[in-house]
Amino acid sequence: MKNKPKRLRIGIIFGGRSAEHQVSLVSAASVMKALDKKKYVLLPIGISPEGKWLSSPDALMKLKSGMGAGTSGSRILSPDPASKSLLEIKRAPRYDNAAPIDVIFPVLHGTFGEDGTIQGLFELAGIPYVGAGVLGSAAGMDKVITKQLCQQAGIPVTPYIWFLFRDFKKSPKSLVSRIEKKFIYPCFVKPANSGSSIGISKAHDRKELLSSIKTAARYDRKILIEKCIQGGREIEVSVLGNDDPVASVPGEIISSNEFYDYDAKYVDGKSRSVIPAKLPRGVAKKLRQYAVRSFKAVDCAGMARVDFLLERGSNKIVFNEINTIPGFTSISMYPKLWEASGIGYGELLDRLIELALERWREKIKFKTAFRPKKDWYKNES
Repeated sequence: MKNKPKRLRIGIIFGGRSAEHQVSLVSAASVMKALDKKKYVLLPIGISPEGKWLSSPDALMKLKSGMGAGTSGSRILSPDPASKSLLEIKRAPRYDNAAPIDVIFPVLHGTFGEDGTIQGLFELAGIPYVGAGVLGSAAGMDKVITKQLCQQAGIPVTPYIWFLFRDFKKSPKSLVSRIEKKFIYPCFVKPANSGSSIGISKAHDRKELLSSIKTAARYDRKILIEKCIQGGREIEVSVLGNDDPVASVPGEIISSNEFYDYDAKYVDGKSRSVIPAKLPRGVAKKLRQYAVRSFKAVDCAGMARVDFLLERGSNKIVFNEINTIPGFTSISMYPKLWEASGIGYGELLDRLIELALERWREKIKFKTAFRPKKDWYKNES
């Protein structure tokens, strides 16, 4: 009788200190429901809005009910690569769930989850994880840096300017004049580091511009102003892979609001998607090429969803942004685009876990220590 293959222990991390906390909870519920329990042992790890870590079968329920902050027995991920496990915080830390975690699947959207911070902890802990590394996550989270990298890669981007909010406070008239010289109203105002359209406004005049800048500044010190592509079609492409990524069929978002804001994405249920998008074959091919190129330019790994705007009539393509941990809810475009491309939800999760292991197997081959010819450092005080 053959031995059953070992089930991988998968740590699913969700919630987090982010304006996208609630979106993360819904994504995590979908992921945990779809993961094959015959292949994986699931270890739910919730992070409360205050940053408290919880690890228990009911961690998701606790966060949804608002119990997370007051629950006893919080955990932390040990940065010691020898343990690869969680520590339970009591009077003194002790190892909890002592069996090592094989792979971390972060379903954390936004700050402290999608920006490279928690990826750095995974690296210290020596645990393979799904998605982009520290650099790719940090670069992909910052809309300004992403645009600059894509421009260098020859990808057309939405015309933009950016500034620090502190500079705006010092000289608001000068910055408003600069914006109005470059763009006609309406224009978009965004925090450089935010997701799910949180903090984003469409300014139709100077009064709205000033108000929108203050709104964006609640979420980041860096403010981005973008040209409004009037009548632009919102096209999204999913990317999967590591060094040799592939792109899904493009899909189109038909927003229920003036633009695809938080309510249109998650709340009112009136937005709809067209998958695959109705596009000329050459345009669809170019979108997929740009999606893969931007994925590589930002140094992504595993997964990303790339968003474009398509000018009506001319079919001119402009890159909008990249999401290194895209939504995994039942209505999220990333899994829906892959389903339309022939990869179902469960298989997609399997592939992402294997990609995480593949990248880790390659990484552990590299040396992290160097022995000099002489022990010169021992004599240094």
